[in-house]
This record gives sequence, structure tokens and C-alpha cells, in this order.
Amino acid sequence: VLMVEGTDDEHVLKHICGSHGIPLLDEVEPHGGAEGVLESIPLQFGGLEGDGDVLGVVIDADADLDARWQSVRSVFTQAGYPNVPSQPDPNGTILEAPGDTLLPKAGVWIMPDNKTPGILEDFLRFLVPDRQSALLAHAERSVETVPERRFTQNDTPKAVIHTWLAWQDEPGKSLHQAVHHRVLNPATAESKPFVRWFRRLFSV
Repeated sequence: VLMVEGTDDEHVLKHICGSHGIPLLDEVEPHGGAEGVLESIPLQFGGLEGDGDVLGVVIDADADLDARWQSVRSVFTQAGYPNVPSQPDPNGTILEAPGDTLLPKAGVWIMPDNKTPGILEDFLRFLVPDRQSALLAHAERSVETVPERRFTQNDTPKAVIHTWLAWQDEPGKSLHQAVHHRVLNPATAESKPFVRWFRRLFSV
């Protein structure tokens, strides 16, 4: 089972994994935001039997990476996982199933890269082809200088990536369509740590 915040995360990650030849998981579950994910993790423990089961969690750091990790860490520590690290592993955290319990092997990826604040759209900026870096920079300047700002500062990465997508051939593709059609390149060097974490976690 892979737990994610929303349907954008669900479909984007399915397409990224598919582009690397990774088979579909049994379940990819959106939970309506970070709080929904955190509240639902303990419920997942009750539905998994430990023997070969694996639970993955992908959640945004948002504006405060440390606060987000401490919330995640608290959930797993209270559930009975020993030695949950005080900071997320930069390569993606993996927690082995504790012995003599029915808890599953578990893994956590904090978007965008386990090291910096941000959200899914910050990760997707890693997938922008190098040849379009100038256009992406122009999209960033356009968003920063928009005459009437109707979105929050935290949503700026969303505004930037969707502005950039609006300037592509066939403007207005959704995020997962952009990955599927290689407008966003799922094979960039910056995407590989996530793919390696996913393969290690789910043994694929």
C-alpha cells in the first residue's frame, strides 16, 4: 500500500513508476492532504498483517520540513517502531518491520527530496528538461510579478509548474499527463533517488 496526499500525487507517482518499469502496487490511496495521511497511518497498521506487507508514505514537507518529519516520526514511534531516525534519510527513510509484531515494513518519502521544504510540484520541477530551464525561469518571474496574486505563498510552486505547462505544445496538460507524454521527464538524475527508494521499499 502506498499512501499519498491527493489524486495528483497518486496519478503522477503511478506514471513515474510505470516509466521505470515498476509494476502497479496493490493499492495507492489518496487521503485528502497531509493531515489525512497522518491520521490514517495507524488505521493501515490494523489492515496489514506484517508478513510480507509493506506500507509506503509520500507526504509533502510544506513550509516546515522538521515539523512535518516530527509528526511522521511520532506516528511510527507510538505504533512501536524502534529507532525511528530524528531526521529523514535524504535517500528516503525505510523502517524494517519490528520483530514479534504484525507491523509491516514501512517507508517514508518527504516531498520534494527529504531535505528541503516544499510540495509535489517542487519535485516535478526536477523533471523539467534542461533545455527548458530558461522557460521555467521565465515562468517563475511571471508568477512573482503577477499584478494580482490570488494564491498563497505555499501554492507558488503549483502556479509556476502550471504556468510552464501552459506554454508547452498542447497547453494545459495535467501533471500526470505531462509525465506520461514526457513533457516532464521522469528519468532525470534528480528523480532517481525517489525511484531507488521505491524499489528498495517494495523490493521491485
